[in-house]
Amino acid sequence: MPRFYCPAPLVIGELFTLPAGAARHVQVLRMQPGDSITLFNGGPALADSAGEFSATITQMGRSEVQVRLGLHQAVEREAIRAVHLALSMPANERMDWLVEKATEMGVASIQPLMSERSVLRLGAERAEKKVTHWQSIAVSACEQCGGNRVPLVHQVTGFSAWIEARKQTANTAAGGAFLLTLRPDARGLREAATALDASHGITFLSGPEGGLSSAEEDSALACGFTPVTLGPRVLRAETAALCALAALLV
Repeated sequence: MPRFYCPAPLVIGELFTLPAGAARHVQVLRMQPGDSITLFNGGPALADSAGEFSATITQMGRSEVQVRLGLHQAVEREAIRAVHLALSMPANERMDWLVEKATEMGVASIQPLMSERSVLRLGAERAEKKVTHWQSIAVSACEQCGGNRVPLVHQVTGFSAWIEARKQTANTAAGGAFLLTLRPDARGLREAATALDASHGITFLSGPEGGLSSAEEDSALACGFTPVTLGPRVLRAETAALCALAALLV
């Protein structure tokens, strides 16, 4: 059954007009009144509207689609541990692919960063458009994979500014913070994650091709990040990030 993200209050029995994006998708699928779909709003786990709703199409217009909300299912398919991915953006379509796959795997949020060795450099206007595009990719991936919570794609931020902001919350943030590095003192990622309570979130920081600079790694370590490794092989930036998510989210 087709699934659609609707970031609005959903109430059993009410008539509801689909958002423009979902409505266009329904029309592209050539669905008709009487057909059934599934809706979710990405709400927090304790919200009454968490989970997903069945819905029946009642009216198809040129630009609007109306449905009647049916039964609610309090189903959640999210990982027990929230993993927040912070990474220096890979260039070209690799970031698009990474956002899609990270969402399918259950990432909680994505923080795009510009670091010293980043190939992709974005001005303010282009960065805003890119984030909107990546958020749309995350929505589509959730609709496809069955996830009921869309990960937030944060605004593009410079590495130094992001580290400075983290310093202000380092003493109050629960969970772990891991830095992917080739430093000889790095611990195995699984070993480091096992030492944490599974209910605590993790922020995983990964660099661009060539890695973060020594100064950037030093800043992260001073901010409380634990150096971790995925093994002896040197992986591409997007591959490393997804391998880390696979290790942390299973």
